[in-house]
Amino acid sequence: MDQPSRDHPDAGRAAGLLRPFIGHWRGLTEIASSPWGPARTAEAEVVFTVAAGGHAVVQSYRHREPDGTHLEGHGMFTVDPSHGGTLWYYVDSMGRPPAAPVRGLWSAGVLTLERRTDDGVARHTFRIEDDVLVHTAELRLEAKRGEGRPAFRPLLKSVFRRD
Repeated sequence: MDQPSRDHPDAGRAAGLLRPFIGHWRGLTEIASSPWGPARTAEAEVVFTVAAGGHAVVQSYRHREPDGTHLEGHGMFTVDPSHGGTLWYYVDSMGRPPAAPVRGLWSAGVLTLERRTDDGVARHTFRIEDDVLVHTAELRLEAKRGEGRPAFRPLLKSVFRRD
């Protein structure tokens, strides 16, 4: 069977598409100053596991901050067999369930997903550079009436090495 390319995945084969991510990774997450708190750094880990016969990849993320607080999140990636593209369902300990899956696209080995809520848009990217997994998130909050469309601002950057 041919290996699916990252830009044109074989329908339903998330495990092939996300193969480079599979495994246990440890590193640091740099969290930017935001409405939810000051800038800080947290020890982090993420695990990507094949599920559902290769039709899904489950993501488990956890970070612990120096003061002991932590965040955990769980996602599931799959491929939309009808329209292509990667779908991501994600929920974390902040408690916001996904209203719908986030649709993502691959370009030059980078997976980009935009999660929309009433508050704005969070844009996530996942990529591997020189055996290092990098996950970034940027946030664009909804503009107040009469203001122009705000730009995306950094929210977090996680840098992981395979465990």
